[in-house]
Amino acid sequence: MGQSPPTSCYNNILLSIFVTILILLPQYSHATLSTNSRWIVNEEGQRVKLSCVNWVSHLEVMVAEGLSKQPIETISKSITNMGFNCVRLTWPLFLFTNDSLSSLTVRQSFNNLGLVESIAGLQVNNPSILDLSLLHAYQAVVTSLGNNNVMVILDNHISKPGWCCSNFDGNGFFGDQYFNPDLWVQGLTKVATTFINLTNVVGMSLRNELRGPKQNVNDWYRYMQKGAEAVHAANPDVLVILSGLNFDKDLSFLRQRPINLTFSGKLVFEIHRYSFTDGKSWETGNPNQVCGQVVNDIMSRGGFLLDQGYPLFVSEFGADQRGTNVNDNRYFNCFLGLAAELDFDWALWTLVGSYYLREGVVGLNEVYGVMDWNWCDIRNSSFLKRISAVQSPFQGPGYNESRSHKLIFHPMTGLCVRRISFFQPLELGPCSESDSWDYTPTKTLTLTGTYFCLQADKSGQPAKLGIMCTNANSKWQAISDSKMHLSSKLQDGTNLCLDVDSKNVVFTNTCKCLSKDKTCDPASQWFKIIDSTRQQNTTKSFFQSKQIVQFLGNTFSYIL
Repeated sequence: MGQSPPTSCYNNILLSIFVTILILLPQYSHATLSTNSRWIVNEEGQRVKLSCVNWVSHLEVMVAEGLSKQPIETISKSITNMGFNCVRLTWPLFLFTNDSLSSLTVRQSFNNLGLVESIAGLQVNNPSILDLSLLHAYQAVVTSLGNNNVMVILDNHISKPGWCCSNFDGNGFFGDQYFNPDLWVQGLTKVATTFINLTNVVGMSLRNELRGPKQNVNDWYRYMQKGAEAVHAANPDVLVILSGLNFDKDLSFLRQRPINLTFSGKLVFEIHRYSFTDGKSWETGNPNQVCGQVVNDIMSRGGFLLDQGYPLFVSEFGADQRGTNVNDNRYFNCFLGLAAELDFDWALWTLVGSYYLREGVVGLNEVYGVMDWNWCDIRNSSFLKRISAVQSPFQGPGYNESRSHKLIFHPMTGLCVRRISFFQPLELGPCSESDSWDYTPTKTLTLTGTYFCLQADKSGQPAKLGIMCTNANSKWQAISDSKMHLSSKLQDGTNLCLDVDSKNVVFTNTCKCLSKDKTCDPASQWFKIIDSTRQQNTTKSFFQSKQIVQFLGNTFSYIL
């Protein structure tokens, strides 16, 4: 620690990202954002999807994590190259309301905590911030992100700097030991004013994970409305993002009682969801049943807001990047399916590879972090490749490039069903290069613009395309509690489900995990039929290929 990183470190990051993701994302110039029904849009009215990553800056040191490991610019560039267009940057209230804290220099803050090795690392990687005040160091991070075309959501994570969260940490709800509502409004106003001229600051999240024994709906309305009005008055350009109760998983009270604000076109709601939100249910229960229950819970407590015409920002979700946590793995397969289906805005937890100091541990390794411990490499490149499918919009204002169609999304891989040719099996590939489908009222999945439909053949055999689309084996419906098994029936009455093999070939197999078996993992058979209006980057044409002639000839010879 405290040594200069290898000169190849940053190149390793870029090369790994380039090889594993290979995606083209919309570039967002700094612009004022607003809302149009459930969508966040720019000044031209085009949708801007927030595909963010959380960057922690609310712990005892009060400095954005990782700056002792890598230069600010290196980290900012890596965020962009990983496909994120936005950072949810956390901050503690006292940093902006306690002059004795905000006037501390970065060096003093680290010295006060005995973090001598981190100071040495800062001297190597970010010497220009060492003697800045904590407040100016925070601003420097926001500026660096802006220089790299990264939008910023400023998130008031906690009042007293430290790890979050528990019901009894004194930071949970209005009136708690460290949560004075008037001081909070003052802090929000100061932050909104401080960053008014930084155009990459596009939103403010008023408070993270309200919780604890004092939480109640009436005070939520009283103070959240007050905070929202204060932020908008100080900086009318930013989105105003409101969290719910019970660790930000419950906004159900809004169903019957809308919030009353004097402004419009800026309001966004946020929720959080992790595997541990539901304890060990994913590990100890049947994944289909748990997925169905969790999705229903998300929709009843927050997802309904999309139908009411509000953007929903899932500002925290994530998974153990090591891939060994069964609870997280099962949860994430379900969550990613929902993220694709609803096409909501989101922020992954977390960018952080390691912490200066967390809960008394120096250099704690963050297994949920996309960066590794030394902030030099990506912790799990396949995970990033997987979420790349939901980093771009599937639909929304300004993305009506084609008529509405369907994609067949596979959450376990983050890929979609596509056709290479008539004589090769269907396979999974990038969703931007997959085929468009129509899902008819008769449950037929037909390739858009053709008469060819998806058909089941035999168990263990590749799924196929055919033109006899009235038979039972051409009908597909979502079954199981998860609603993610796509099932069809053969002439002998056998039910088969879409599945994927180790080479990403799509085939049909006996539907699995439909019982209450807790050890079964259905992930390979989980698919989501999702809406899209994006133009697919495919050059294949049914009617300009000699294959069509041979295919039809073979088909009619078989019929005759």
